[in-house]
Amino acid sequence: MKFFIDTANLADIQEAQNLGVLDGVTTNPSLMAKEGICGAENVVDHYKAICAITDGDVSAEVIAVHYDEIIREGLELAKLDDRIVVKVPMIREGIKAIKYFSNAGIKTNCTLVFSAGQALLAAKAGATYVSPFLGRLDDISTDGLELISDIRLIYDNYEFPTQILAASVRHAMHIVNCAKFGADVTTSPLSAITALLKHPLTDSGLAQFLADHKRVSEGNN
Repeated sequence: MKFFIDTANLADIQEAQNLGVLDGVTTNPSLMAKEGICGAENVVDHYKAICAITDGDVSAEVIAVHYDEIIREGLELAKLDDRIVVKVPMIREGIKAIKYFSNAGIKTNCTLVFSAGQALLAAKAGATYVSPFLGRLDDISTDGLELISDIRLIYDNYEFPTQILAASVRHAMHIVNCAKFGADVTTSPLSAITALLKHPLTDSGLAQFLADHKRVSEGNN
């Protein structure tokens, strides 16, 4: 399973890259605003800075909701770098645009997916990635992991190449469970990725090893 980081924070992206497990980055206007990135030129420069850090795909979201504008924005984003994936909302005009981009050889990420039917449409249109939002489904007492399972079954039934990119992933167990249910990718904050490193038995075991080593070394002096 691929690990993407969901942020526009360059320091977090660099840290994930340094960890050696980063496969890509997802961003959106809210994440850009959180980093104080304002203005079209600054946003473009920030995408270029992200692409300079990671070797993987970088999802860059269009703002438009009308077909012609989605196409225009998407083409401009795709020109920035070969790693740019045009992130398009799951709406009627978005599906039309995904088909256009697919025919043009431009990678896409269909975002804001909350049902298996939506995921099926995205795959039919040729989306590179489809992004079901786990955390937001959990927020309304709906099982986001069941959606991952349903999409996996449908895609496997018909051998769709579209990759399941589990989004709105908030903690380490979301990542582990996504791996169990067959997601191709998870995108999450850095904190969720680094939480996978932690286990109290690892900490206590290492402390014991170091204590024993110290005792043996001092005994040899």
